[in-house]
Amino acid sequence: MTRYGPMFGPDYTFLGVPACDWQEPATYADADVVIVGAPFDGGTSHRPGARFGPQVIRGTDYLPHDGSRPHMSMRVDALENVKDAGDLEVYSGEIQRSCGIIEDAVAFIAKNGAIPVILGGDHTVTWPDVAGVAKNYKNISVIHFDAHADTGDIEFGSLYGHGQPMRRLIESGAVRGDRFLQVGLRGYWPGPETLDWMADQGMNSFHMSEIVVQGLDTILDRAFEIALDGCEGVFLSVDIDVCDPGHAPGTGTPEPGGLTSRQLLDAVSRICHELPVVGMDIVEVSPPFDHAEITAMLGNRVVLEALSGMARRRKDAGGPPWNRATPLLAGRGTQKDEPA
Repeated sequence: MTRYGPMFGPDYTFLGVPACDWQEPATYADADVVIVGAPFDGGTSHRPGARFGPQVIRGTDYLPHDGSRPHMSMRVDALENVKDAGDLEVYSGEIQRSCGIIEDAVAFIAKNGAIPVILGGDHTVTWPDVAGVAKNYKNISVIHFDAHADTGDIEFGSLYGHGQPMRRLIESGAVRGDRFLQVGLRGYWPGPETLDWMADQGMNSFHMSEIVVQGLDTILDRAFEIALDGCEGVFLSVDIDVCDPGHAPGTGTPEPGGLTSRQLLDAVSRICHELPVVGMDIVEVSPPFDHAEITAMLGNRVVLEALSGMARRRKDAGGPPWNRATPLLAGRGTQKDEPA
């Protein structure tokens, strides 16, 4: 089977990185990361359109799509050793079939040594994304940015949808409840019964009110300690609606009062730099509800910050970690040695 390419729109890779075929490991043997699209929004409960997310996340950037993005401060190229396998062929009317296709592909990519970065799609896809990665590790933790807990049980008469993937993952044993960390929750769903179930699983769910009082960095410090306790790696799941709708209007279930885009980008960068991330997805970017490409641009930058953090972590291996407070121009120009 050849590379499928995008299901919706022209066939182009993420900012011009080389293409590969996820079913042919030789085509990404030299890649650290393989990007794959999961354009599924058949689990959406409110506004659809996230099936068009992978296309805009790949291409919304005013710079040349030349397969290179040197990070100004981290001094690595975000797109070095990154390849794009195109979109998986999924079917919005068939949740379980589509999730099976996604899980098989993600598991295969991880098995063959690359970190899968999945472009959604609604949050249903995190169920197969995490399950696929988890097949290759004894224990992984999940750090989940979202306005919503997505721990519902039966919604609209179904066990499957974008409000239930985290419950399905914990119930299946793919991830321990006490190694599931949620950041940015707010609004008026889920209700008390579901919150009780989450507490019984030992989940760590941080409401926006806690973030306001304690600060995001403090919350992340606590989350990192828990995520690394007895786990080989971390899966990062970013629902774009974790940001306030003023920063991400193009999403299916917007909820006022969220993170700023700056906070989200800094958090993603920290996670991918400081933790052993073994998989990632970004979901719920819904172009039909976007304005002036605000959400599409943020989705693109979330991926770039994650890739930069991963690249910096690889560069730091065996040496002192990059100091994020290093002045932008230190060590540049005639002084070529990189600062410690």
